Amino acid sequence: MINYWWITRPKRRLNSIPEVLASISKESLNAQWAGQINAHLSVEEALEEAGLKRKGDRRDQTGGGARTYIAWVKSLGLMFEQESTKQLKLTLAGEAILAGESPVKILTSQILKYQFPSSFSLSRNVNVSPRFKIHPFVFLFRLLDDKRIINLSNDEIAKIVITEAENETEECFENIVARILEYRERGNVCLDEDFAVKYASSKGEANADNPFDHLEDIANTIMNWMEYTQLAVRIDRKLQIIPEKTDTVKSILSKTYKFIDHPENHENFQRKYGLDLKHTKDTRNLLKSDSITSSMLIESQIKHAFIVESLKKPICKITSSLIESISEKTGCNAKVVEEKLCKLYPNGAVGSFMTEYFNMAFKGTEQAADFEKATVELFRDVFGYETEHVGSIGLTPDVLLVSDSDGYQAIFDNKAYSSYSISNDHRNRMIHNYIENLGKYSKHSHPLAFFSYIAGGFGNKIDSQIQSVVQETGISGSAISVSNVISLVEKHQSNPYSHKQLKDLFSLERQILLSDL
Repeated sequence: MINYWWITRPKRRLNSIPEVLASISKESLNAQWAGQINAHLSVEEALEEAGLKRKGDRRDQTGGGARTYIAWVKSLGLMFEQESTKQLKLTLAGEAILAGESPVKILTSQILKYQFPSSFSLSRNVNVSPRFKIHPFVFLFRLLDDKRIINLSNDEIAKIVITEAENETEECFENIVARILEYRERGNVCLDEDFAVKYASSKGEANADNPFDHLEDIANTIMNWMEYTQLAVRIDRKLQIIPEKTDTVKSILSKTYKFIDHPENHENFQRKYGLDLKHTKDTRNLLKSDSITSSMLIESQIKHAFIVESLKKPICKITSSLIESISEKTGCNAKVVEEKLCKLYPNGAVGSFMTEYFNMAFKGTEQAADFEKATVELFRDVFGYETEHVGSIGLTPDVLLVSDSDGYQAIFDNKAYSSYSISNDHRNRMIHNYIENLGKYSKHSHPLAFFSYIAGGFGNKIDSQIQSVVQETGISGSAISVSNVISLVEKHQSNPYSHKQLKDLFSLERQILLSDL
């Protein structure tokens, strides 16, 4: 029995869930799973071919790797085994992800509903202690929202929270707060003498050099999942709520998360847990599902290829180049591909790409060029600007926007940091190299309307720093967090912004807030 919070983690991050789900569905959806070694090997091979699982790391030829990935998506309420047929089925949440809906929104909902006990936590190969009755991620957000805590380190989650937080009572919460504060003062000295024995690894193995490493691995994965929600981020290795998401988190915490009963009933539990954002009940009669046809297999292939493409770039509509690409990848007739895509994804699927875009904003120099190129694609494909990636030229901003319809140009500088401030050097660069030398990297004659910075977050003095550049150049400017860029994109999908409205927004001469959108 596992005596601490436990989550399966074939991948430490959730970014690949849409592609993993698509790969599994392509191979084994509506097929029997338990005991079907050939099906397990087929899924394992598909995951390897997609680059989702390392080739050659199979310990045997029993498909154990595939079963681990299936357990992963089941643990998040995306799939289940139908009791009467023993077939793998998608929950409504799983279907929504494959339908191109925002995986961040769906998985955030699943993470918040994640509970102990669950069908997964009670399963034979997991068996988490029944002393835990808790929504673990809601509990963690509650801690981060508490002014006494504010942030959490990997060690605090590993050694205090996942071992001692048993339930959601006020008494338990206050005890955990007190224990975290004590740990901050005293470190490992405050842990029980028999801690290593009481919370030993479920595998029965201990690392003599670090008896806490299995707990630290789980804590790190938990932090990754919380970052995936785009509500929290690690700064200086400590997890905290993203400042502009504070109200969103408070709204989440104001809700009551009820426990799904009878977790021992796998299908019933999974269908309740796996509700998407549009349903309050799963009323599907899956016994009436049609037998698998060649058309269904082709559709599954096209879905998989589309999901892979949607993670790489923002897809706002079905284009001839997209049809050609997916036709080439799947071997399906282009006319069939077009019909399927127009039926399945008439509005494209921007949300999948925004997951990657958010992550780029916190990678420092590691993905700086990718962040710049993604901004180029975003403002071209979503907002309809003519865009150029000029950052590679040298002494230039990262992105140039041109609006022929409204007769202006604009520049963006991407900063892949969690708390960016405009240093004196960056200020001079914006004024003298980017703004004053516009003609050296732009062939267009339209006037420069604004400059703007996009970053993971900003320092406290960002407004005055922007205004200093505005005062010296006479050009309007702004700064916008990647979270609010994503909100801007989402709002644009339902109520499109004109280029004039966007110019006004990016000319506020301060940081753009969610309330401005």
